[in-house]
Amino acid sequence: MLMESTTTRGAMSVAEFQHWASIGRSKLYQEISAGRLQVRKIGRKTVVTMREAEAWLANLPSPVQRHRVEK
Repeated sequence: MLMESTTTRGAMSVAEFQHWASIGRSKLYQEISAGRLQVRKIGRKTVVTMREAEAWLANLPSPVQRHRVEK
């Protein structure tokens, strides 16, 4: 539901971004404080642009691949 509406828009609310990124509110604000995610204000409302959301996602680290040692 939210996913469909955010893909065609230029920005999404904090709640929509949380749903889109599958992260909680605390993690969202950690990412903002660390400078890894840029947000904009429209009056009192905080929004994340789709461009910023996609850049944040692309810059996430890849999972560490662990090699199994055969015995």
